Amino acid sequence: MSDYANTPTTALAEGETVQASFSADRATYIRDHAWLAAAAMAAGMGILWALGNPHVWTGAVGGLAAVVLRAWFVASDELAVRWDLTDRRLLGPGSRAVRLAEIGALNTLGSAVQVVTLTGDKHLLKYQKDRDATRTRIAAVQAGRRDG
Repeated sequence: MSDYANTPTTALAEGETVQASFSADRATYIRDHAWLAAAAMAAGMGILWALGNPHVWTGAVGGLAAVVLRAWFVASDELAVRWDLTDRRLLGPGSRAVRLAEIGALNTLGSAVQVVTLTGDKHLLKYQKDRDATRTRIAAVQAGRRDG
């Protein structure tokens, strides 16, 4: 049996309540992979051009194929991931749990929100439909506001 879970498995403490849940967005996942494919295609063509290969166009085919295969292969796992924000902690896939008081920074990277703890641990809430709203909601609950 695998130790990996796409949703939080950590039990809530007595009196702890879930304030919000954050799941990956399919349209954002597809958009991010389209941009990644464009970059991979350009890189593949650039490398073949720099090497003097007369079939530069094959770099585009290879880059596109690599990203599409990867996107298809991991989509079911990536799109099933859920994070739960409680009034005390941010609960991630499996047993990941970060106390709100331990969050040192909330950064945005593309469509993801990066949670950095005071000890330097990093967690990504990937493929968020509105990464700024996700970040704002976490910060609001961390500050003790429930209106986030």
